[in-house]
Amino acid sequence: MVDINRHSRHILLPQVGVEGQVKISKSRVLCVGAGGLGSPVIQYLAAAGIGHLTVVDDDVVDISNLQRQVIHNTSEIGSLKSKSAKKYVNNLDPGVSITTHCVRLESSNAKQLFDNHDIIIDGTDNIPTRYLIDKTCMELGIPWIYGSVYRFEGQVSVFNYNGGPRYIDLFPDAPPEHLIPSCSEAGVMGVLPGLIGCLQVNEALKMILNLGNVLSGKLLIYDSLKSEQKILKFGNQGNEQVEVQVAAPPETMFQQIASSLAIDKMKEGWSPYFIDVRSEQENNQAKISLTVDFCPHTELNSALDRIPKDSDVLVHCRSGMRSQLAIMYLIESGYDGSRLYNLSDGIIGWAEVDPEGII
Repeated sequence: MVDINRHSRHILLPQVGVEGQVKISKSRVLCVGAGGLGSPVIQYLAAAGIGHLTVVDDDVVDISNLQRQVIHNTSEIGSLKSKSAKKYVNNLDPGVSITTHCVRLESSNAKQLFDNHDIIIDGTDNIPTRYLIDKTCMELGIPWIYGSVYRFEGQVSVFNYNGGPRYIDLFPDAPPEHLIPSCSEAGVMGVLPGLIGCLQVNEALKMILNLGNVLSGKLLIYDSLKSEQKILKFGNQGNEQVEVQVAAPPETMFQQIASSLAIDKMKEGWSPYFIDVRSEQENNQAKISLTVDFCPHTELNSALDRIPKDSDVLVHCRSGMRSQLAIMYLIESGYDGSRLYNLSDGIIGWAEVDPEGII
C-alpha cells in the first residue's frame, strides 16, 4: 500500500500520481557503498518510498566520514556503515524494506547480490569495483548508475540501460590505481557527494517512472566551483558510432575534427601538436604513424610543460571520448579552447580513412 500522506507531494505531480508512486514502491534498488555517495542515495531512495533497498558495505563509520556521509552520526562511530544505514532508513520510513550485506563486493558474490534488483547504484570510490559492477550488470541485464567525486568535481552517468553503452565503452582501460587518489588522499568538498548522489537518485526515479531523458550514453560533469555542468555524449548503439559532442559554455568550447578532414589539412601544411591520450597498452597495440606525443589522459598534469599554448593542439584517443576529457582539462589549465582540436572519431576513424597510417 502507498502511504498517501507521506508521499502526497509526489502524488500531486501529474507525471507521477498514485500509479507512479506504486511503481516506486514496487522497485528494488541496490546501492554499493554507504559512504559519501551512498549516504544521499540511501537517504533519498528511502524518502521516495522505494519498495526494497539493498545496501552492500563492509566499512565502519569514522569521524572523518561525518563531513559528508550524512546518514551516519557521532554515536555511530566504529559501527558498521551498513547497520547504521539500516537504522537511518528504519527511522525515516519503517515501511521501506531494507536488506544490508556487511561484505565487500567481489566477483565471487556480485551476481548473487545483484540478482532480483531493478537498478544498481554505484556509491563507491573504487575503480576496479566499477568494472565489476559493469560486467555483472551486463551479464544480468540490469542498468546501473555511476557516480564519482573528486575534490570539487563530480560525474554521473547511466550504463547498460535498454542496451545502451557500458562503463567500459567510456573507460576501456582502468588507469593505474596510484594515479587515482581517494577522498582520504585528495580531499573532497563535503557537499559535493550530496549533489552527485541526489543526481543519481534522480536518474533512478526517472528510470522507474519512465520520465525525462536518462543519462544513458551521456556523462554529466559538474564543477562546483564554477557552478557549471557539461554533458558529453559517447558510446556505440549496435554497429552505429554515436557522435561525440560536448555541451559547454561558449568560452570553453573547442574544435571537433574528423580524421578525414584532419588528414586533408595536414597534407595542406597544418602541423598541430598531436597527442595520444590512450593507455600504454592501447598505444603498444596500434598507433598513428606520425609524430604523436604519447600521454595517457590520467597523466596530463605532468605533461603541461611540454604541450604548447601558442599553437594548435590535436588530441586523440580510441573513439573521441577520453580526448574530450583531456581537452577540458587543458582548458581548465589555461589553454585556449579555440586552438584545441578533438579527433572526433579517434584512431578508429583514422584507421578507416588511412589504414596504412596505422602501425
